[in-house]
Amino acid sequence: MTDPATLLREAIASVPPLDAGTVRDALARQAQLTKPPGALGALEDASVVLCGIQGTCPPLPLRRPVVAVFAGDHGVHAQGVSPWPQEVTAAMVANFRAGGAAVNVLARQAGADVFVVDMGVAADLAPGPDLFDRKIRAGTSDLATGPAMTRDEAVEGLLAGVEVAAGLVDRGYDCLLTGDMGIANTTPSAALIAAFAPADPVLATGRGTGIDDPTLARKIEIVAAALRERPVGDDPVETLASLGGFEHAGIAGFILGAAARRVPVILDGVIAGSAALVAKALAPDAVSRCFAGHRSVEPGHVIALDALGLRPLVDLDLRLGEGTGAVLAFPIVEAAGATLREMATFDSAGVAQKGTDA
Repeated sequence: MTDPATLLREAIASVPPLDAGTVRDALARQAQLTKPPGALGALEDASVVLCGIQGTCPPLPLRRPVVAVFAGDHGVHAQGVSPWPQEVTAAMVANFRAGGAAVNVLARQAGADVFVVDMGVAADLAPGPDLFDRKIRAGTSDLATGPAMTRDEAVEGLLAGVEVAAGLVDRGYDCLLTGDMGIANTTPSAALIAAFAPADPVLATGRGTGIDDPTLARKIEIVAAALRERPVGDDPVETLASLGGFEHAGIAGFILGAAARRVPVILDGVIAGSAALVAKALAPDAVSRCFAGHRSVEPGHVIALDALGLRPLVDLDLRLGEGTGAVLAFPIVEAAGATLREMATFDSAGVAQKGTDA
C-alpha cells in the first residue's frame, strides 16, 4: 500500500498548467466575436481560463455543478473567538442535509447538488448518500496552545479532498464549488492568510460572524502569537498543520484533485481563499483552475484574492460561507463560456470590424 506522503506527492505532480495552445485559440476567437475588444470585461477573461482548464476551444458547457461543503470543528473555539456554541456546526450540517440552508436554496436555483464532507465535526453524523465521511477526529486542537493538527492529519485531510474531487468528477460533475461549515473557522483562516499571503494579522483578521471589539482584539492576538511561536517555514504542509482546520485541508486537496482532472473550481469566501493559498503553495498551477466566486466582507479574503491573483465575480457584501458566493457565481462562469461558444464572429455575421471597410 502506498504511503500517504507518496500519494500526496503524486497528487501534486499530477496538476498540469493551463493548456497554452488552447488559451491562444481562445484569445484569438475572442478577438473575432461581434463586439468591441474587452466589452464583456471579466466574462472574456473567464471564458479564456475555462478553455485553458478544459483544453478545448470553445469551452464545453457546464451542465452538472456540485457544492462540497467541508465541515469541521476547531479547538481554538475554546478561546472565545466566536459567540456561537460549537454545537452549531453539527446543527447546520443537519440543516444542509435537510435542504434548508441558504446554500441549498441558491444551489437549487443554479441546478447544483450539495454534499457535506465531514472532515472533523465534533459529533456523530448519521450516514447517508449526501454525506462523505472523511472525519479525521472530532475537531482540531487549539492553535492558540500548539499545532492544530499533526502533519499526518494534514496529509490525510489533503488526500481526503483529492479523493472527494475525483469521486465527484467520476460521477459526472463538471464544475466543483467549495463550501464550508465550522464554528470559529475564520480564526484559522486568518492565520493561514497571514502565513501564506503573507500579511499582518491585524489586517488579515476579521469579525467572522460578528464579534465585538474586545473579542476581535483577542482573535488578532491569538493569530499573531501562533505565528510568533511557530514561525512559518518553507513546508506548506507543516504550516497547514500548525494553523489550519480540517476543512481547510480538505478544500486545498479538493482544488488539487479538480485541477488534476481538468475541472474548474469556483471558490467561496475567506475559508476557501485561505485553503486555496495552501493549494497554491503546494502546486502553483492548481489555482489557475479556480474562479473566485465572490469577495467576502472579511478583510483577509481581499488579501487572499490578491495573493492568489484572482478577481471576484460577485461582490454582494456576503459573509455567510457555506458555498453561497460560489453558487451565485456559477451562472456567470457558464455564461462566460457560452459567449465564446455561441456568439457570432465578424466573418460569420458579415459584420465589418473596426478599421475595415463595410
